[in-house]
Amino acid sequence: MLKFLKPFFISSFVVIGATSVWAEKLGLGRAALPEEIAAWDWDVSPNGKGLPIGAGDAIDGEEIFADQCAFCHGDFAEGMGRWPELAGGIDTLADDDPVKTVGSYWPYMSTVIDYVKRSMPYGNAGSLTNDEVYAIVAYILYSNDLIEDDFVLSNETVFEVNLPNADGFILDNREETEYAAWSGAEPCMSECKDEVEITMRARVIDVTPREKTSEVSQSQNIVTTVPSATLEIKDEEEEAVMLASLDVDLAAAGKKVFKKCKSCHQVGEKAKNRTGPHLNGIVGASAATVEKFKYSRALEKAADGGLIWSEKELAGFLKKPKAYLKGSKMSFAGLKREKDIAAVIEYLKTFEK
Repeated sequence: MLKFLKPFFISSFVVIGATSVWAEKLGLGRAALPEEIAAWDWDVSPNGKGLPIGAGDAIDGEEIFADQCAFCHGDFAEGMGRWPELAGGIDTLADDDPVKTVGSYWPYMSTVIDYVKRSMPYGNAGSLTNDEVYAIVAYILYSNDLIEDDFVLSNETVFEVNLPNADGFILDNREETEYAAWSGAEPCMSECKDEVEITMRARVIDVTPREKTSEVSQSQNIVTTVPSATLEIKDEEEEAVMLASLDVDLAAAGKKVFKKCKSCHQVGEKAKNRTGPHLNGIVGASAATVEKFKYSRALEKAADGGLIWSEKELAGFLKKPKAYLKGSKMSFAGLKREKDIAAVIEYLKTFEK
């Protein structure tokens, strides 16, 4: 097997970076040009050496993330299916099922930037510009409550951001402290168990195949089949009044904008609570009143204070949820354009409770 593989590796090496002597000897490929090698040969260190030159903020990053990353990682970096979460997980590393995200686990900013530039997006690695890389990372940091949305992340400002788990890693010193205890010794073959059996399966991370459709797949099917806006009004006169007051074109535009929301919220006849509550009848309703949904303490407190989701209050919340309500669990950065906010609210009007 090794003899078979050896020519493959040599020929690959010739194409990538061997001298012209090897290329001529083997009659295959050519020596790589210095600029060709430089295009692939980058190295970013924890101290920032080698960082790409560029800049971007979470405001721009939100749109780029939606186009390039959301298919796998969700619109709000919450993860989709088997693809990992990039936000959340703070204080979970000691749990039985820790959530390892940029905010909870990754120690170095340089690693995040290097990985996004080198390996993302999946299937088209290395296609992002430096500015796009910084904007995407800024959005991920914002989703982890580590920066404000207008903070400009760049090769110069990157170390103004401190990742929570920066001190959570230690040097691997097992060679000095542990290897001597077992290296060279005879393996222990006593007091072995009589039989070996499988006691658990890795379903918690969704890697064990199942015969039936997984819960994740089912939830994704629900998300991708949100019913179109329908008006279920018993009284024809009431229906006429509502249609007259509804901006149909604006609501249609809102349906498109709502795509940013539907990974967490559902609307329509079969709407259910997901990461966020369903939004049927939300316009004009009292806050935190959807049954069987656990709201944040901040929203429950606001509800106790009489918060009503009027169009004005909804507009303020949708523009920048975390600024509107400190302590909100809503990880969405917010809608920048006033017309998008108005369109979503108009669309939500079409769904009764």
